[in-house]
Formats: sequence, structure tokens, C-alpha cells
Amino acid sequence: MRILLSNDDGYFAPGLQALAAALSEVGKVTVVAPERDRSGASNSLTLDRPLSLRKAASGFHYVNGTPTDCVHLAVTGMLDELPDMVVSGINHGANMGDDTIYSGTVAAATEGFLLGVPSIAISLVAKGASDFSGAARVARELVERFQREPVGVPTLLNVNVPDLPYAQIKGVQVTRLGKRHKAEPTVKSVTPRNETVYWVGAVGAAQDAGEGTDFHAVANGFVSVTPLQIDLTHQGQISTVRDWLGK
Repeated sequence: MRILLSNDDGYFAPGLQALAAALSEVGKVTVVAPERDRSGASNSLTLDRPLSLRKAASGFHYVNGTPTDCVHLAVTGMLDELPDMVVSGINHGANMGDDTIYSGTVAAATEGFLLGVPSIAISLVAKGASDFSGAARVARELVERFQREPVGVPTLLNVNVPDLPYAQIKGVQVTRLGKRHKAEPTVKSVTPRNETVYWVGAVGAAQDAGEGTDFHAVANGFVSVTPLQIDLTHQGQISTVRDWLGK
């Protein structure tokens, strides 16, 4: 099995190292990741300059671009064969609910999906220094399951793993995305050169976090697996907007 790995935390991130070690037991792993932390980069492509592809002492490849750049470059320009799967992560922190819109981790997997490759984004729901071994084992088991029995339809899965020892994880639940409250306000500060700058505020707390959501699953000790789609069309408003334009 040919597996392409990427992330948004950078090629040096411990979550990526744990993921590569776990999945090397399943198939041939190629790592192409950003040269630095690109969290929040979403699905951005670099179009205003060329990209550089370099190889670190670890054997990981890194690109001076976004997570989407990494997967796009690997699949369309670097690899001789299409990978069997793209896996992005292991992100250090949750990618649940509205987070998925901004997430570079999810974006890397999305690019694989758009290029015709089954893809998984996996995140460890932790804030501090954490043990990635449990999440790496979950990722390996999902890839092994796909290897034994592919889903059979184009697949983009967003996976969030609770920050627990593997033995304490209660199982896996298929979920929908929850929703967060409005983000916290930006934080205004002044630099030593007396320049006003702004830090993007923290994400809002979970708002729609009831049973069936990714928030609820993780909070109760389960791995959350959410199938995602790319079609942004609001089907329920097509007739409303058509009527509005016809007035």
C-alpha cells in the first residue's frame, strides 16, 4: 500500500513522526509536509511564486508552502504512481465543528480527495504536550481496515481522537460536525516599535455539541469519524434565491 502523509504542523512535528512510524508497518510511506507550522492555512494554494521541495535527514520531504501545496505537489509532480491513500496529521489539537473550515490538517486530506485519493485527516484533541501513540494506533487501524475492505465510495474522513491512553478509548462513533459559538474577539497589542498589532482570538466554545456530534463523541471518550463532502451548494435555498431574482 502506498501512503502519502502530510500535516499542517510542519515536517518536524512529533504527531507526524508518530504517524509515519505507525503507518510504515502497513505500507510504503512517503512524507511531504510544510517546512514550518501552517496551522489555519485552510485550502490555500501558492500561486504567486514557485515551490521548493527538499528532503530532511529524517527522510521526510518538506515544501515551503501550505498543506494543500504539499499534497498537490506530491500527487501531481513528485510521485510516479498515485498513492492508495492520503493521511494528514496527527494534528496537535482538535479539528471539530467549524474548525474544519480553517484547518490545514483537513485541507491536506481534502486535496488528496479532490485528486481522487481516499483521504483521512486525524487530530489528537489535546492542548498540552501529549502522547501521540494512541492516535497513531487509531490511524493505523483505520488504514488497515481500508486496506482489507475499501469503503467503496470517494472517501474523506475527519477523525478526532480523545487524549487518552489507547486502552481507555471506548470505541469509534460515526458523527456529524458540531458547531461552535462565535470566536473570541481579536487581541490588540503594541509592539516595542509602538506599532499596533492584532492576534486572532481563541475559537468559541462548543455550541451544538449534542449526541451524534464530534464534540459529544470525543468528550465521552470515543474516536469521532466524520465523513466530509466538498459541495458547498445550499440546496435548500436554490428555490428561494430563484424566486428572489425573479421578482
